[in-house]
Amino acid sequence: MPQLNMVQAINLALREEMARDDRVVLLGEDVGRDGGVFRITEGLFEEFGPKRVIDTPLSESAIVGAAVGMAAYGLRPVAEIQFMGFIYAAFDQLFAHAVRIRTRSRGRFTAPLVVRTPYGAGIKAPELHEESTEAFFCHMPGVKVVVPSGPYNAKGLLMAAIRDPDPVLFLEPTRLYRMVKEEVPEGEYTIPLGKARIARPGNAVTVVAWGSMLQRVMKAVEGYDAEVIDPMTLSPFDWEALLASVEKTGRLVVAHEAPLTCGLGAEIAATVAQEAILHLRGPVIRVAGPDTPVPLAKLIDHYLPSPERIRAALDDVLQY
Repeated sequence: MPQLNMVQAINLALREEMARDDRVVLLGEDVGRDGGVFRITEGLFEEFGPKRVIDTPLSESAIVGAAVGMAAYGLRPVAEIQFMGFIYAAFDQLFAHAVRIRTRSRGRFTAPLVVRTPYGAGIKAPELHEESTEAFFCHMPGVKVVVPSGPYNAKGLLMAAIRDPDPVLFLEPTRLYRMVKEEVPEGEYTIPLGKARIARPGNAVTVVAWGSMLQRVMKAVEGYDAEVIDPMTLSPFDWEALLASVEKTGRLVVAHEAPLTCGLGAEIAATVAQEAILHLRGPVIRVAGPDTPVPLAKLIDHYLPSPERIRAALDDVLQY
């Protein structure tokens, strides 16, 4: 079984889905001849041609708007936005059209499209290239928000996303693109959307993290009896899996790189307080980025939650 990084795993998923289903088309800036800004679509233009791998103008609104129309009329478009910070220009197309087409048409039309975009800080790029605003999109009823944490689940989740009947925002942690390799089988396999996985079993405290933050959490929990939950899908969230873990451990720490205020950790903390208050032995603690714009390169290591901050949160909650 080949050892692949996340770039290679996503490329393999796209190639296999395009070969399996001729309705799957790719579109975005430089996805064709150049193979995308991170070379994720490399080779697909040569294999499938310009009618299925489409280089678009520099217009995120047009990319997503075109994908909505393609999806409504029977195609399975996979649109690439070069960086998450550029997706805000397409916010109206997602919020006002893609996520509403099913209810607006009373089920006559759906929008089975995927919007792929790298997200997250740590590659020391300029502003708008390191955003982590996943909570914006989790607040949009009608779109699924998916975040892989490694090459194996990146391939399986993307295959499931392409086959889903509704819009999926597929957030690819930029820091992980070439950081780790895993065994990734060739051929078909899917990972169900909306299902979390236990990345590490434990009994004393539950820790929730996703994307590249999971790597920092796994380092931080060494020496602790901690259970680590990797949601993989942020919306719809797998509350059943999380609550089962919290009921067992009685403690919860949530780690994400997005700003603290109104980040997804706030929703997780509120739901656990509402549904599992009698099982909690201490407060839910959030470890997050500060409420500031993502800084430039020299400050990025101070911005991201560190293993030391995560361990401090573990020590705090384990005192109860």
